Amino acid sequence: MNDDCIFCKIAGGQLPAAVLYDDEMLIAIMDAFPATKGHVLIIPKAHAENLYDLPVETAAAILPLAQRIAIKMACTLKPDGLNIMQNNGKAAGQAVFHYHLHILPRYENDGVVFKSTPYLSTPEERAEIARQILQ
Repeated sequence: MNDDCIFCKIAGGQLPAAVLYDDEMLIAIMDAFPATKGHVLIIPKAHAENLYDLPVETAAAILPLAQRIAIKMACTLKPDGLNIMQNNGKAAGQAVFHYHLHILPRYENDGVVFKSTPYLSTPEERAEIARQILQ
C-alpha cells in the first residue's frame, strides 16, 4: 500500500466508495467523477503504478471481472455502447498513478469524445516496428 495513493486508501477501506465488487485482489467502484452514468473503475488492491508494474495474476483477474460488470451494465443501464480503457503515463491521460481499468457505458449523444489523429505510416514502417517489438 502506498500511503499517498487515493486508490490504496479506497481499497484499504480508509476512504468511502460505492463498491460493486470486493475480493482479496480487486475492488470495483463507481467513479467519483464519472464521464457517463454508470462509470466504473476496477482497481487492484496491491499498488501497481501502471500496466507495466501489474502482476500477471492480477492482470488475469481483471478482464473477467470487467466482462461480468459490463454484462450487468448492459442489462440494467441499457447503454448504447461501452468503452473499456486503461491509461499508462501522463501522456496517455493517466491522472491517478495506481493501475485502474475504466468501464464506461456509452449513450448516444453523451458528449464524451476521444479525439485521435491517425498516425500515418507505411507497411514497411509497421513491419519494422513489429520486428523491433518482438525482438
